[in-house]
Amino acid sequence: MIQSMTGYGKAVLQLPTKKVTIEIKSLNSKNLDLNVRIPSYYKEKELSVRKKLAKALVRGKVDFNVFVEMTADETSSKVNKSVVKQYVEQLRETLFIDSEYDVELLKMAVKMPDALKTERAELDENEWNLIDQNIDIAITEIVQYRTDEAASLEIDFKKRIANIKHYLEEVKALDGDRIENVKTRLKKAIDDLQVDTDQNRFEQELIYYLEKLDINEEKVRLANHLDYFLETLATPDSNGKKLGFVIQEMGREINTTGSKANFAPMQKAVIQMKNELEQIKEQILNVL
Repeated sequence: MIQSMTGYGKAVLQLPTKKVTIEIKSLNSKNLDLNVRIPSYYKEKELSVRKKLAKALVRGKVDFNVFVEMTADETSSKVNKSVVKQYVEQLRETLFIDSEYDVELLKMAVKMPDALKTERAELDENEWNLIDQNIDIAITEIVQYRTDEAASLEIDFKKRIANIKHYLEEVKALDGDRIENVKTRLKKAIDDLQVDTDQNRFEQELIYYLEKLDINEEKVRLANHLDYFLETLATPDSNGKKLGFVIQEMGREINTTGSKANFAPMQKAVIQMKNELEQIKEQILNVL
């Protein structure tokens, strides 16, 4: 079963003093491009988070964010009373003003360096365990989102593969008429020259020319590639790169068939196959 690389997962954890929101977004990418943003007091856990995301999501451009919103009345910033007091005294002495202006001086003092001190929050392992569980919830959500997104892609792939098979059958049905058309055109070209020809030599050259235009191998290989694509699509693992390689081989056989066709009705069928394949190519870029 395939997975899309486009996905979104979210989990919200309400703790006694804060609300923690975990978001994961992903888009398609050739490799894993992981961008992790978490508060500084959780930084020591970043490596384990990266390993967990890499294992679960494998590939894609992934943005992982942890947002913390304080809900308690407490604040991590405290007034450095001794420092502010010294600032006020120094300002009063410098400006030669009385204590009645202390309110104005206080406004100036709190803007000075070190007037406020921020207490760094220490990592609480119990709190992190709860957050880690919610990271798992967000990962489960994004994996499910990717699976649901891929379900519509799989339906489209199967439809377009069926269309290519239909046009391949048209190509097979037209092959007999194509050969007769080539023979007739060559015979007419010789007749128009109004020269005597050795019939045996003409037939030998005709056989050689028809062998050059033979597309039996291309038809067989293309049919095999189409079946292999569907088989790979049905496997338990999602392998977008492998499917991409199969598509390249399909394109090679379709292009060769088109270059050998030399027959307008067959070339129309080949163009339709190319169109269907291009649609698959665009969508396969988003498959994990």
